[in-house]
Amino acid sequence: MKLWRQLMNATRPSPRLLAAMIALVAAAAVLSALAPWPVKLLVDHIRQNQRSGNPLQPEVTATSSAVYCAFLAAATVLVFLLTWLVQLAQRYLHSALSHSMRNRLGDALLDHLQRLSLIYHARHPTADLARRITNDCSCAGQMWLGVVFPALGFGASLGIMFAVMWAIDPVMSLWALAVVPPLVILAAMFFGPMAQRSYDQQQLEGEMAALAEQTLTALPMIQAFGCEQHGNQRYSQLASHTVRSYLRALGSQLSFSVSINSVTAIGTALVMVMGGWRVLSGNLTLGELVIFLAYVAALFMPLAGLAQLSSSIAQATSSARRVLEILNADEMVCEPAQPISFPPLASGQRGHVRFANVTFGYEPGRPVLHNINLEAKPGEVIALVGPTGAGKSTLAALVPRFFDPWEGAVTLEGLDIRQARLSELRAKVALVLQEPFLLPLSVAENIAYGRPNAPLAEIQAAAEAAGAADFIGRLPQGYETVIGERGATLSGGEKQRLSIARALLKDAPIVILDEPTAALDAATEALVLEGLKRLIRGRTTFIIAHRLSTIRHADKIITIENGRLIESGTHQELLSEGGLYARHHALQLGRESHKSVARSPANPSLMESASRSIA
Repeated sequence: MKLWRQLMNATRPSPRLLAAMIALVAAAAVLSALAPWPVKLLVDHIRQNQRSGNPLQPEVTATSSAVYCAFLAAATVLVFLLTWLVQLAQRYLHSALSHSMRNRLGDALLDHLQRLSLIYHARHPTADLARRITNDCSCAGQMWLGVVFPALGFGASLGIMFAVMWAIDPVMSLWALAVVPPLVILAAMFFGPMAQRSYDQQQLEGEMAALAEQTLTALPMIQAFGCEQHGNQRYSQLASHTVRSYLRALGSQLSFSVSINSVTAIGTALVMVMGGWRVLSGNLTLGELVIFLAYVAALFMPLAGLAQLSSSIAQATSSARRVLEILNADEMVCEPAQPISFPPLASGQRGHVRFANVTFGYEPGRPVLHNINLEAKPGEVIALVGPTGAGKSTLAALVPRFFDPWEGAVTLEGLDIRQARLSELRAKVALVLQEPFLLPLSVAENIAYGRPNAPLAEIQAAAEAAGAADFIGRLPQGYETVIGERGATLSGGEKQRLSIARALLKDAPIVILDEPTAALDAATEALVLEGLKRLIRGRTTFIIAHRLSTIRHADKIITIENGRLIESGTHQELLSEGGLYARHHALQLGRESHKSVARSPANPSLMESASRSIA
């Protein structure tokens, strides 16, 4: 019930549409109650004429009976047309409500997913989360249109029909209600298995979507290692499990449906026997029996429908459960209750970052960073080095507040970043990652992703500064060329230069570079470094690098090992100390000494270029 209350509050339709649907439900119930009456009146009229000895033979009787029959036929047609119009209106409103509620719930779900921390997303397959947005959000329509409104309609029909049946014959009305207890028992028995099996089926379908997405993402590796057959087998096995789960869910629903229909059939037979006996005994007219049996059928239909709602509730509940698992997830970086704005500062004073006694981890009891103290002054270049898994990227990710530290604080311009609006904080940080992420949009839209309303002239200027203008000019439609999925139509260097252009256009005072040239060859690296040189000029920069030659001129080099800050200083200072940095430097120097092509003055390191520019 708590789950359903949450979902109803999240998807409640507008009062106007709700009133319209209730009015249509009431109209449908009244028309359903009126439908059998023309037949009843016709049968009674014929029986009355037969008993009076005038079986429609005299001219007057025939004329009046013809007029009466025509009136009843017209009434039947009118009731049918009105019922048809009401059903059309219901279907139209049902479709409008279903799509609007599904979209509204999908919007809420996507919004919440975007606010959940990256830790949450790391534990949940992307394809399954996408399926919850596109498929499971239909539970809103299933709930209102498949449960709430039908329940109101069935209830109204039951009330009206039972009142009419009671007026015709109270004894037979009570006999007709004998089916209610078995229906309630069956609904209670079948609801749990139907809900759980439907949930299990949808979970497996989500796993299938996740496996398909993983397979397509890893397609180059799969083809390179010839593992297509292995991938097919995994998918086929999961598909078989899903089919079995679907059949189990369907079996529960069919068994429930057969049980419900059997109970109503037995109930109808009992009423027919009782009704025939009462007609023969003179306590009921034939017309009353006909209309009573019509009402019994009409009565059993909503009764069976109410019982069948258990199946609809089970299906909607399983989807709602998957939706609310996300909406109830609180693994998110929360906005402050009373946000504080950053102080207005001149451009040369912005970007002062401080880590004060920061400890953080992804899982309870397993810290990744231990008591980090670090200061980056405005315009400084801070290099983070250390073994893989030491915590370098995690440390940098705390600056835009992708996560919150367990202990300590990260401040920007003197303000604890947890006290600032997320949008204001992240507007001050630009990222360039090792694997640049590009969307299947135009080149201009990718560059302007952080500033969607940026003028084309500024987009072109950013591309020029990043060294991307030349290759963009060679594209078929220039800046309007649509990039393939994940930038598949571009080379690694071209993608990275677009990523740099995006960061330049954002014009943030803080830049985070996470191995931006690690996957590039020397020639491409030279082009990218030229763009990075312009990007970091005058900005506080955190650069994560394994190539120590690229960071030797950083203002401060931080060595991290096992989540702890081991060393801090300039390149020369750390070499003279003979510690971890010096050992890594010696190892890399030995590995690189055999290379035939050394870095030349024409191709300086990133920090060499940056230091010259800053100077």
